[in-house]
Amino acid sequence: MAVERVVPIKAGDGRDLNLVHLRGPRPPTRGPVLLVHGAGVRANIFRPPVSLHFVDALLDAGHDVWLENWRASIDLAPCRWTLDQAALHDHPAAVRAVLAETGAPRLKAVIHCQGSTSFTMAALAGLLPQVSDIVSNAVSLHPMVCTASRVKGQLALPLVGLLTDRLNPQWGEGRGDGAGRWPARLLRALVELTHHECDNGVCRFSSFTYGTGFPVLWRHENLSEATHDWLRDEFAEVPLSFFRQMARCLQAGHLVRHEPLPGLPADFAAQPPRCDARFTFVAGRRNDCFQWQGQRASFEWFDRHQPGRHAFHRFEDYGHLDVFLGQNAARDTFPVMLAALA
Repeated sequence: MAVERVVPIKAGDGRDLNLVHLRGPRPPTRGPVLLVHGAGVRANIFRPPVSLHFVDALLDAGHDVWLENWRASIDLAPCRWTLDQAALHDHPAAVRAVLAETGAPRLKAVIHCQGSTSFTMAALAGLLPQVSDIVSNAVSLHPMVCTASRVKGQLALPLVGLLTDRLNPQWGEGRGDGAGRWPARLLRALVELTHHECDNGVCRFSSFTYGTGFPVLWRHENLSEATHDWLRDEFAEVPLSFFRQMARCLQAGHLVRHEPLPGLPADFAAQPPRCDARFTFVAGRRNDCFQWQGQRASFEWFDRHQPGRHAFHRFEDYGHLDVFLGQNAARDTFPVMLAALA
């Protein structure tokens, strides 16, 4: 059982964040690794109830493991965040804090979904010179979605924006802030009308929130029953401010700035990367949230600028988050990611 220590930190704009430091029974023999979660979840998403989760695998390999709760975390006070804010204010502060705590000169990172896009933005802008190796899952510089998801976003985002400024998968089970109000009840009814793939309301509402599929964020066959049930408490509020930025990025074909924050380029693909980190891009072939071809495009873009430095791997029978949560992920996906951190 890992020993957990929570370290409060401040983002560059003063927002409260924290790091979760995990230590196994043996002292680490390798340097620090920072894990960065996606949108509307929390750092705990990397620790599902399986026999060997990714944090345990890192600890067993000797890494010093740190989890970042950035402003998208459901463990923090909700806000109308953007990827820009996280890239400029959250991830650089987290990296500096880990290095200050450990005394290490550099660290490695494993980044997922919108933790990946925003962390990639920070790296490309030259804000993370202390990061030497990055494993990016699902999406990074080139977000791509299927035609159905693109049309759904174009049609649904303006309509949903008339009802609410956020979505919350907890509404799928009548829980969470605002669950009793008519917009949440209306959206829950819509989800119940269109999603019949399982009896987990949070799972179904997450699919409605994040793409087009039944389900979107994982393959049911890859999850144990215990993990599928555990997910009921791991997804909550996500602001529409994020979806509006992602819509602009999808239209551009790559990450673009949503607000004019100093230190961030307007177009993240318009200039060579201002970092020397070695990226390993991974993706599930059956990802119904972001298509795996986007990760390949990001690898190809990095490889053009820094030939022979980066890598790309596709997991044939995996989707989006089951790359970490799958009951057989320790056998199928972890070895690739651990090798990239070696």
